[in-house]
Amino acid sequence: MIIYGRNPVREVFRAGKTVEKLYLVKGEQDMQLSTVFSLAKDNKVPVSYIDRRAMEQLAEGGNHQGVAAQITDFEYSTVDDMRALAKERGEGLLILLLDGITDPHNLGAIIRSAECFGAHGVVIPRHRSVSVNDTVVKVASGATEHLAVAKVTNINDTIRELKSQNVWVYACDFDGQPPKCVDMRSDVALVIGSEGSGIKRLTKELCDGTVTIPEYGRINSLNASVAAGVVLYEAARQRHE
Repeated sequence: MIIYGRNPVREVFRAGKTVEKLYLVKGEQDMQLSTVFSLAKDNKVPVSYIDRRAMEQLAEGGNHQGVAAQITDFEYSTVDDMRALAKERGEGLLILLLDGITDPHNLGAIIRSAECFGAHGVVIPRHRSVSVNDTVVKVASGATEHLAVAKVTNINDTIRELKSQNVWVYACDFDGQPPKCVDMRSDVALVIGSEGSGIKRLTKELCDGTVTIPEYGRINSLNASVAAGVVLYEAARQRHE
């Protein structure tokens, strides 16, 4: 996997992930790039200097900021890993279940928000969903190195399993309670629907309840990543009052 951008590459090193090779644009140098170079040197990672055109090809036109790295493929976690992390921290479980997010920018933004607000992980389905790829890593701005992401065969089966373990599962959809009216201090899983069709009917029916973000404009639907951020903020607010 090729990742690019100063912050994502720096966080890969700091998280102790395996970096196969570091790429830097010839002639570019500043404090941030010097830091990345020093991290590569400390970890005995080979460094290759390439011209800007080659870097743009490597990053497939993305905003590389003069640096890219070749790393081992992303390592997925499990829901059990997330539960263990919550227990280790002495916190109620807080995870997101994504019901078919297909836009890598949305997934990256959701992972970034989840890490910022102290969630223990994000769960995505194995099929009909974007995986953690180069774009997701870039948009997440380093959060993929600090937040567990699990891939499951079936989101509905995961909901059933969580409920059997006394985890409250809430769909983020229409016709529900405002987030502030739902107790999110205990073990909670929040379901975010796909960009187009939202949460599937059966999936919503399996949930214990629905949370609805109050909206006051003319457009009655928030972007999936924005909705996730708003509900995660409320969960964090309740947990840190």
